[in-house]
Amino acid sequence: MDAETLSLAARARVHAALGDPARLAIVDALTLGDASPGEISVNLGMPTNLVAHHVKVLQDAGLLVRTRSEGDRRRTYLRLVPGVLSQLAAPRLDSAARVVFVCTHNSARSQLAAALWRDRVGGEVTSAGTSPAQRVHPRAVRVAHEHGLALDPTGTHHVDDVVGDGDLIIAVCDNAHEDLTGEVRPRLHWSVPDPARVDTDEAFEAAYTDLADRIERITPALTAGADHG
Repeated sequence: MDAETLSLAARARVHAALGDPARLAIVDALTLGDASPGEISVNLGMPTNLVAHHVKVLQDAGLLVRTRSEGDRRRTYLRLVPGVLSQLAAPRLDSAARVVFVCTHNSARSQLAAALWRDRVGGEVTSAGTSPAQRVHPRAVRVAHEHGLALDPTGTHHVDDVVGDGDLIIAVCDNAHEDLTGEVRPRLHWSVPDPARVDTDEAFEAAYTDLADRIERITPALTAGADHG
């Protein structure tokens, strides 16, 4: 009975937190990608002090967490806690001819994301880097193969040579999201920790799981409003 009561209390906190239109707007904005409090303020036209208040309420309800940027360490990003909003439909995405996943070196996260997308969603998809490495990280190749996916060890590309008009660009690292501020600008940002920094099989498996969860989360929006083959 205690466990059931705690479960009901947790659910009530989530419903109460979502009962304010401003907080629901913040959750909608974070459903498909991560954002800093400042980005939320600009995108929603909301004063920063009000954003801070609503973020605290959502955080206390267990709906979101803060992570520190691996690029600019002074910046934090907000991300939804997986599973809490499993019943909440994602906002629709405009149709896109192709999806392009971008990270710094195009050697791990963007490669895994593209392979997962190709397998789980289908349609035109590729990956690129802002400063591509000469090869795909061997641990990324290994974890992909363990999950039945194929990666070309030599298939890295620069973002300038890949991105075209009409592409849906998804940055899967903080540095790419922060560096691409010109005409090539990510539509979505997934703050996935760089597994190469730790360089263990477990870190690469965690990155794979994170990306797989995010692709599963975004699929209903694509089914409803985007072309994905």
